[in-house]
Amino acid sequence: MTACLLFGASGMVGSRLLPRLREARIEVIAVSRQPRPAQAGVHWLQADLHAPLAPPAGVDAIISCGPLDAFARWHAQARPAATRVVALGSMSLDSKRTSADAAERALAARLQAAEDELFASAAALGASALVLRPTLIYGSGQDRSLARIARFARRWRMYPRLYGATGLRQPVHADDLALACTTLLGMPELSRRSYPLGGGERLSCAQMIERTCVSLGIGCLPIPLPVELLGSALAARLARAMGWGTLPAAVLARLREDLVADHGEAERDFGWAPRPFEPAAADWPPTG
Repeated sequence: MTACLLFGASGMVGSRLLPRLREARIEVIAVSRQPRPAQAGVHWLQADLHAPLAPPAGVDAIISCGPLDAFARWHAQARPAATRVVALGSMSLDSKRTSADAAERALAARLQAAEDELFASAAALGASALVLRPTLIYGSGQDRSLARIARFARRWRMYPRLYGATGLRQPVHADDLALACTTLLGMPELSRRSYPLGGGERLSCAQMIERTCVSLGIGCLPIPLPVELLGSALAARLARAMGWGTLPAAVLARLREDLVADHGEAERDFGWAPRPFEPAAADWPPTG
């Protein structure tokens, strides 16, 4: 393999992929909506999946770390010659399929339709394609849940200790996903299938939040907050302060539901061995 087209190169997983691909001596054509500084072995292409983009010549693999629906649509329309495709989807396809919230059900349906479209276009072009369905991704401060909690805790020196938030979570580090993508480029025999991927540890929502804030190393004060009170006006103000906005009923209900992945097939097929959830302060870099 000589060249890889990388979508979402500046995102959580894509930014971790760049050095791994270069280490593997793979030339990278990295797509970004914004101009990026020069980088050895990386050719930056300023473009957008939602706009017409002709496939660059000489690319034999594609990794997409951006929105799956936009990528699947682009792949079907652009008909690239690359014979290997690895794309990130989401475990939301499973966890939100039967949600009480109509918007969440629609998201799950879009993810399923995107996977189907990608596999169909890959088959028509004679390419091998895989979709990885990770659970909650962390590790670069760009996620919309744990990173927001960390920013709140860093600013206010406190965090919510949620009593009753017993639903299990399985956060996965962005660098573990980057390693999986790089590994799978060299395994074209695995094709037209989706792999659920979780982290190396299952823990409750409350434990996950506490471990996130303790990892900052700044002595944050835990504020007891029973799940039953999350619908209160005070809890709503706290959620807005953490950048969550209004918490729909479906989100509150999931605090008691398990959102985990059975990644036994990934362990068997390509040696998936993610790290346990032991974050460090570097996983939540300050912003602004």
